[in-house]
Amino acid sequence: MANAFHTGRKPTVIFLGAPGAGKGTQGKILGNVPRFFHFACGDVFRSLDTRTELGRQFVAHSSRGELVPDELTVKLWKAQIDNIAETRLYKPDVDVLVLDGIPRNVRQAEILEAYIDVHQVFHLSCPNRDELARRMRKRAIKENRFDDASDAVIDRRIATYEEETKPITDYYTHERVTQIDATQPPVKVLADIINRFMELPLYHDMKAIRV
Repeated sequence: MANAFHTGRKPTVIFLGAPGAGKGTQGKILGNVPRFFHFACGDVFRSLDTRTELGRQFVAHSSRGELVPDELTVKLWKAQIDNIAETRLYKPDVDVLVLDGIPRNVRQAEILEAYIDVHQVFHLSCPNRDELARRMRKRAIKENRFDDASDAVIDRRIATYEEETKPITDYYTHERVTQIDATQPPVKVLADIINRFMELPLYHDMKAIRV
């Protein structure tokens, strides 16, 4: 069987979860471990060069208050990840890509199949909406985004996740999705993620590569 790093698609794990579930936190922690590279969807737009054709297309949609089309979102993502790979901060031949915030819906997951090989989806599950709301409110206040702390905004973001993003867990095969209890202490959540990752064939492929 071919090593996962030699297939032409980027070996990837995905973090999914409602806002406040902790996917960004866990993604950043894992990304600090050698041989993992964390890339959040927000990084795509924060580092966007609006002088490029893709950048101008993004501005054309965002300036009108429109959602960025899925195809354009993935093109922007690919352009950014390719640029980072050229700097060797991310090394696709030896690093596992850790994504959070993308894909945001099933259509994006379908488009991304051409570029990434998803070995595991960690779904950080927090069915207690009150706890999610508490976390989101706390984060919004901490980051001085007081408008995001309103009940209306919080309810809308959770509803959007339920309608658009959560169905991704049904898109991938059962064995590629691990449910993680996000209500646990963060260190226990991390332990569950790492323990599951070490059971994957991808982990053994990582060990087989000397760097």
